[in-house]
Amino acid sequence: MIKITLPDGSIRECEKGSTPMDVAKSISEGFARNVISAKFNDTVLEVTTPLLEDGSLILYTWNDAAGKKAFWHSSSHVVAQAIEELYPGVKLTIGPAIDNGFYYDVDLGENKSISDKDFPAIEKKAIEIARGKHNFEMHAVSKADALKKYKEQGNEYKVELIENLEDGTITFCDHDTFTDLCRGGHIPNTGIIKAIKILSVAGAYWRGDENKPQLTRVYGISFPKQKELTEYLELLEQAKQRDHRKLGRELELFTFSAKVGQGLPLWLPKGAALRERLENFLKKAQKKAGYEMVVTPHIGQKELYVTSGHYAKYGEDSFQPIKTPKMDEEFLLKPMNCPHHCEVYNFKPHSYKDLPKRFAEFGTVYRYEQSGELHGLTRVRGFTQDDAHIFCTPDQLDQEFKNVIDLSLYVLGSLGFDNFTAQVSVRDLTKPEKYIGSVENWEKAENAIINAAKEKGLKFVIESGEAAFYGPKLDFMVKDALGRQWQLGTIQVDYNLPERFDLTYKGSDNELHRPVMIHRAPFGSMERFIALLLEHTGGNFPLWLIPEQAIILPVSEKHEKYAEKVLNSLEKHEIRALVDKRNETVGKKIREAEMNKLPFMLIVGEDEEAKETISVRRHGGEDLGSITISDFNELVTKEINSTLKSF
Repeated sequence: MIKITLPDGSIRECEKGSTPMDVAKSISEGFARNVISAKFNDTVLEVTTPLLEDGSLILYTWNDAAGKKAFWHSSSHVVAQAIEELYPGVKLTIGPAIDNGFYYDVDLGENKSISDKDFPAIEKKAIEIARGKHNFEMHAVSKADALKKYKEQGNEYKVELIENLEDGTITFCDHDTFTDLCRGGHIPNTGIIKAIKILSVAGAYWRGDENKPQLTRVYGISFPKQKELTEYLELLEQAKQRDHRKLGRELELFTFSAKVGQGLPLWLPKGAALRERLENFLKKAQKKAGYEMVVTPHIGQKELYVTSGHYAKYGEDSFQPIKTPKMDEEFLLKPMNCPHHCEVYNFKPHSYKDLPKRFAEFGTVYRYEQSGELHGLTRVRGFTQDDAHIFCTPDQLDQEFKNVIDLSLYVLGSLGFDNFTAQVSVRDLTKPEKYIGSVENWEKAENAIINAAKEKGLKFVIESGEAAFYGPKLDFMVKDALGRQWQLGTIQVDYNLPERFDLTYKGSDNELHRPVMIHRAPFGSMERFIALLLEHTGGNFPLWLIPEQAIILPVSEKHEKYAEKVLNSLEKHEIRALVDKRNETVGKKIREAEMNKLPFMLIVGEDEEAKETISVRRHGGEDLGSITISDFNELVTKEINSTLKSF
């Protein structure tokens, strides 16, 4: 007999060789019908895999993220089989699950391609395969046999993958007549897949290397019910309408220029005003929290980033060094603000009585993202971080970290991001080479974050391998209005950079000690945050943030003078408004104001001028009737106060 420990701490005894599905059935037949994947002792495996020792077991259904991952990974195998049958001679490479669905990279050979007109045929074939209810079965293969198989097929991609694997660790997955090199993690059988949709195709270099062959990447998604696919496609259509690139252009917030360069956004007047309001909002809160603003250059000597470790980690993938007329002098475009802030701290000696020091900056950084990965404002090459670094004593760390949590919650709440999960991102213990610093410091940092999250009552999950190379972090994973999850805001504990930059403070014992460093950015980056805010709100920003809160629409030219009077009065109340004096009908002006997502339309004609009122129409069509400017000011103030949280 073996002992199986379940997530709730309960222990079930079962015969050696029992499967995760057997354990599921022992809990409940109904529950077992929904189980599609499992994890045993931190290894993802099939529900039919025999369990041969004591251990911890987690059973996953479609409602679990890990369950969806297994479902979508299995679906990629089915789609790969469909492509192989429809395109004889195709070379398969890799097909992982991604956040929403899966993709498979294939080499179709010369003069062959897949376009959207081919999607229905691939979907039809894939569903036909799925309906066969073929079991997914894993089996081990020797390295020699695996190489022989793919060399005979002429598949150099699989050969390259296998050459980098150790003999004894190579497995294949079979279903129906199809077999593929695979580590595992599948659903029981293809019949669970009821709906498949091919979403798009794109070019992708083999292993992301521009010097290697370009493959065809086929993106898809699948569901256990047709209804769920229909609902997803409806959300996808909504997402297209909310695409920040589309809204940014329509609302005249930002643009890109081929002459300026890929991934380098240009902020238009309305977008610049929006950014400024966001910055001022955070600056005001930071001032209350004791932060001091600093400004650092856009470049730094290469040696600065060698010291910090950023050059070793990201140097090859960054903008290349800038050489000066001086021999051997090189500068880099700033990839991070933290090394600069370490040198700000180093400006003068510090005592424990000076700490904590909280340095904040809206600092622009530059990273050379691959051109194929650039995407509107969410993936750019130049972006501004709402960065701050807190230098504190170890005794101050807990309270300072909790204070940053409070600030982050204030920012998210004031902007309507109420649905979130905190993620504690820790190091991958199996890959110590990915991180700098001592194990002792890493353990202290990870424990500090977990304890702070618990004390603040945050709902959090722990994710291994998601830490920064210099320290663990707390990320806020936010769900938007379409149910998509994004990482917004991060707080990191760092014992390593203070060592690398030899940062010190004099303690009460008159000895020099090392401060602890907290990195934090509630927005993350201004560009990405605004992109996600655009899509979350559909361009209907909170009233306190929107560039223009109202537009005044005179019925005719003779009412323009009164419209200007209304404008002046609104400006005295600090309400942002403008007058539409164009020679167009009021109906057309209202339609365009609706398209521009202006919160209020204030119509003024003879009656309004005579009574010194305004006729108020809210975005979306609600008629608020004729009211005084004072009443309108009260309405706006009340609405702003209801959304803008106090800090």
